Amino acid sequence: MRIDKLLSNAGVGSRKEVKKLLKDGAVKVNDVIMKDAKTKLNPEEDVVTVHGEPVVYREYVYFMMNKPQGVISATEDLRDKTVIDLLKTEDRILEPFPVGRLDKDTEGLLLITNDGALAHQLLSPKKHVPKTYFAVIDGEVSEKDTDAFREGVTLDDGYHTKPGVLKILKTGLRSDIELTITEGKFHQVKRMFEAVGKRVVYLRRLSMGPLLLDESLQLGEYRELSEEEVVKLKEHPLVTE
Repeated sequence: MRIDKLLSNAGVGSRKEVKKLLKDGAVKVNDVIMKDAKTKLNPEEDVVTVHGEPVVYREYVYFMMNKPQGVISATEDLRDKTVIDLLKTEDRILEPFPVGRLDKDTEGLLLITNDGALAHQLLSPKKHVPKTYFAVIDGEVSEKDTDAFREGVTLDDGYHTKPGVLKILKTGLRSDIELTITEGKFHQVKRMFEAVGKRVVYLRRLSMGPLLLDESLQLGEYRELSEEEVVKLKEHPLVTE
């Protein structure tokens, strides 16, 4: 990899800033000053420093965000703020993207990465990746609904969903529930409740596969996944249809 690209990807600075650092002799490779931006090196083996500080190169980044309402799950949008807009500049350099989407008014767990292979694994309709949501429902949720969801329900477009696991936390004029589904159809949770004559008034995603929302993250905050979390995501036993 060219040294200027490595330094840019590592968040050291823009291409222009990197060229100035090289020109000024601030960059060393294996303790040798390097001024040529075209110099190629091995990120796995060569030791790169800037002003004596080691540069850590990352090919992939993995972020967990507690998505707030009012932002959309996209990389860019001309009208609305996106989840990528909430990232720090240095975290946007490797061009991460949201894995799947949460509706604009839905909160909770969102994985953001530039690892396309992992994203494909998690989103493939041929896989059964469980996603669990907490929701507040306008209406009294009953065991009848639990039974219906267990069999799958027919949505407004005629599609019959795969079984969902509905857990009633509190029932009444407003009911609190948790729902685990293995699909990601458009507005699926809302449409499943509409199919049984009820309305979702609040929705938050709690988990995706083995990844659980870090409850210490405030809305709009995010953090890097731990190595353990990344390994769990990659090794999660996904069942193929």
